[in-house]
Amino acid sequence: MKAFNYFQPTQIHFGCGRISEAGEVVGRYGGRCLLVTDKQLGSTPLIEKVKKNIKEAGVAVAHFKGVIPNPTTECIKAGAEAAIAHQADVVLGLGGGSSMDAAKAIAVEATHEGTAWDYLFYKKPPTDKTLPIISVSTTSGTGSQVTQVAVITNTANRDKSAIYNPIIYPKAAIVDPELMVTLPRAVTASTGFDAFCHAFESYLHPHRSVYIDLLAIEAIRLVAENLPLALADGANLDARSGLAWADTLAGLCIANAGVTMPHGIGMAISGMYPHVAHGVSLAATYPAFTRYTQAAAVRQFAGMGRILNPELSRESDEAAGEQSCEEVDKFLKSVGLWVGLKDLKVPEDELPALAKQSLVLPDYQSNPRVVQSEEEMLEFLKNNYRR
Repeated sequence: MKAFNYFQPTQIHFGCGRISEAGEVVGRYGGRCLLVTDKQLGSTPLIEKVKKNIKEAGVAVAHFKGVIPNPTTECIKAGAEAAIAHQADVVLGLGGGSSMDAAKAIAVEATHEGTAWDYLFYKKPPTDKTLPIISVSTTSGTGSQVTQVAVITNTANRDKSAIYNPIIYPKAAIVDPELMVTLPRAVTASTGFDAFCHAFESYLHPHRSVYIDLLAIEAIRLVAENLPLALADGANLDARSGLAWADTLAGLCIANAGVTMPHGIGMAISGMYPHVAHGVSLAATYPAFTRYTQAAAVRQFAGMGRILNPELSRESDEAAGEQSCEEVDKFLKSVGLWVGLKDLKVPEDELPALAKQSLVLPDYQSNPRVVQSEEEMLEFLKNNYRR
């Protein structure tokens, strides 16, 4: 067994009804809170309930509801200005990954010179001036409630990148499955598959450990078992709880191991084509990814395949690993995510530019089989263009 480290500073409040603790949790970290949501969620009774709860805890709250999917540098700037105007000393991100990531980036930009884009993972690190962050997840996929990552899109550059630093781990995360029962089917599917990918790619990652393997396998199992149930009945609280826990486990995985090639490509897709949801971009790459990679990670692919199809327990690792590619295809079809890049309105003549952008983030270098050139990446993308 190889040596490993594991770090997770976020206090997790998991379970139905835990949203009622929002005011008490926020109050531990400050007396002036900026609540960060998207516009759609920002106009719901839930938000009024949360704001009331925070105020009853003696915390002054201002509400920024300008988050958009794949939050942009402009969005973060507006949120930081709201935080400064309110003199916020704590930021609460409530929503899906976009709102939680935006809250992290706002906590940086509101307290540092320049913009959040100046503090990306390959630039200068944010400091301990960063405002404390609380996260409340309303989807089951991004894992952002327990990670040190904030993804931002620079629309002018058609680039999507991330702040990656322990300083932006949320101080506390509230994961309440009751907040997820009204999620639309498409969002349930794409975020659920995102959690699957986080877990599986961590399971493949060179920085994985026995601890990560334990969490990843359980997360994969929970998604395989509960995503079809949640799609069949969105109000199924047992299924929603299973997905919420899978999402959290998968977030813990990527916080301590990481992701591989599909995520780097997915970030490039959403950076160039912001209308594409992250989980959908992953679904578009996975059929070719599994076939490209499985021979280089037979044990992990066999393990994943046996979760999706227990009948593969009778097969050798080699046979189960090879068949796992078909099992992933079947799973994508069953949850309505059998799509190619053409379906996502990616212009075919822009595939060379997308191939180049897919090699910007270092995730591909952690794949068990590593793409060696733009030409090889282009060929990979062509294999994902039509379904």
